[in-house]
Amino acid sequence: MAAAVSAAVAGLAWLARGLTGMGAAAACVVGTLVLFGSGWSGGAVLAAFFVSGTLVSRIARPPALLDPKGHRRDARQVLANGGVAAGLALFGRQDPALALWLVTGALAAASADTWATSIGSRSRTVPRRVVGWAPVPAGTSGGVTPAGSAGALAGAAIVALTGAVAAGSPPLFPAATLVGFLGMAIDSALGATLQARYRCAACGVPSEWPVHRCGAATVHEGGIAWLDNDGVNLAATAAAAALALAAWACC
Repeated sequence: MAAAVSAAVAGLAWLARGLTGMGAAAACVVGTLVLFGSGWSGGAVLAAFFVSGTLVSRIARPPALLDPKGHRRDARQVLANGGVAAGLALFGRQDPALALWLVTGALAAASADTWATSIGSRSRTVPRRVVGWAPVPAGTSGGVTPAGSAGALAGAAIVALTGAVAAGSPPLFPAATLVGFLGMAIDSALGATLQARYRCAACGVPSEWPVHRCGAATVHEGGIAWLDNDGVNLAATAAAAALALAAWACC
């Protein structure tokens, strides 16, 4: 049943152009593991993340100078945002309550990052790099704005509230909201310091990829060459899960 429900939802998301073909396949795997491990409660949290993230991504304004992937999520993006939650959901076979905390924390961070990026793209305030506070072009990894930060809080809260209601555990709401926001902050810090930065050799446009959308090779300018935005997202959701585990121990 978990596989059938996940396949149906992923197929609908593909038809709605929220996912690429491979993204839909990856989403089916993530959904199956979350439902199998943490049940309908974990599925509700995953749905809150995916639906709200897909909707808010539709209002995002593509940066004029950078090289974004686009609003359709591919397999790497799906696994970067949901892979940690999918793996941790399997703890639900032994401890369902703990599994739901971990799933909610990881997905709250992924939701916070998605909302921060989408809402922040509409900000009229010049983004500033979270490390060093220097002004950066809109869409730069590690750049933050007040609007984007407010969006991050809202995105984390949506997932956290869903998890708290599904679990019948009021403390999960503030804990997961904070965990999600901190996960987004970790994402921004990694994006500003360790994520690879490139520049197109042909047109001089900044990029996050070894090959620019124009087809020309880019020049590595900083950060770790193999660490892209998807890798940063994966690391941030893993860090958020660790924070959720610490919150579980305290609560």
